[in-house]
Amino acid sequence: MMTLRQLAPGIETIPATTSWYLADLGEARGKQELFTGQSPQKLKVLRENALIESAVSSNRIEGVEADQARIATVVFGRGQLRDRNEEEIRGYRNALELIHESGVSLPVSEETIRRLHRLVRGEIWDAGNYKEEDSDIIEKLADGRQRVRFKTVTAARTPAYMKEMVGLWTDSLREHRVHPLILMAAMNLDFLCIHPFPDGNGRVSRLLLLLQCYQLGFEVGRYVSLERVIEENKERYYETLQQSSQGWHEGRHDPWPCVNYLLFVLKTAYAEFEERAAQLKSPRGAKTALVQAVIDAFPGQFTLNELQRACPGVSPDMVRRVLRDLQKARKIVCLGRGPGAAWRKEGITLI
Repeated sequence: MMTLRQLAPGIETIPATTSWYLADLGEARGKQELFTGQSPQKLKVLRENALIESAVSSNRIEGVEADQARIATVVFGRGQLRDRNEEEIRGYRNALELIHESGVSLPVSEETIRRLHRLVRGEIWDAGNYKEEDSDIIEKLADGRQRVRFKTVTAARTPAYMKEMVGLWTDSLREHRVHPLILMAAMNLDFLCIHPFPDGNGRVSRLLLLLQCYQLGFEVGRYVSLERVIEENKERYYETLQQSSQGWHEGRHDPWPCVNYLLFVLKTAYAEFEERAAQLKSPRGAKTALVQAVIDAFPGQFTLNELQRACPGVSPDMVRRVLRDLQKARKIVCLGRGPGAAWRKEGITLI
């Protein structure tokens, strides 16, 4: 039994933790305009950085990774892609751009969900198509054995479940019986339990989360990557999903661990947004912003050559100048000499 169907009649009591999250997020949305009213050039830095982090983190959660030196080229460039992983990362970028540009007017519908999946999966047979065979969620154990962690909705029943899920979302929003953020988290849980596609369900669930946030007026995902916050708390993500999915088919499941986790993600993103926005003291050029966003995306050490390859269209002199400025500010340190020398970030977010 779907969570949205459980909640549709209304909720008599909401857990205290959930209430606190809802109150904090209401306050955060109220202050949102204070920060988004800053110089567009300042906010462009945050948007570009969030775009990189979202495309990389959401795919990396699913084991899809690319050469760090090519991340900016893959995300921002139009050049030829080298492999399937790069294709999926750019596809996720394209889906993000669609939501960023059309989020308020883009309906939460089956067609939109299929469209997001087509973008994520790219040129592959299953893009935009519901699964044709049953596909359970399998857990790989340390000793090499596998076990079924969750039995998803069968392929035969998936279209009916997806239709009902979208309908319940629309009707529940209109009836105002449940807080919309709770409905959003409940639908996210239902989507993952239905598991409608052969592959790419996790990524589509995170895109759907971003789209619904925009439509509810919570736009922090434009400036802080929700996907990166989820990746940084990945163990809790899987733990709460497992807790809330137990008994889902019978309607005996507890949705609140999953609901609270997603509200925690939003609250964390807003706290980071306020902190970063407050630190933006002066506008920076787009190229400087790109170089700094790429540096911030590197997981650890990097070289000048790797940085230059990741910043197409930015002159070597500009790249070196940004490095010198950051070095003077003691935000990065050079570990050697020459273009092959390694650079290390000093634990400060480079925005």
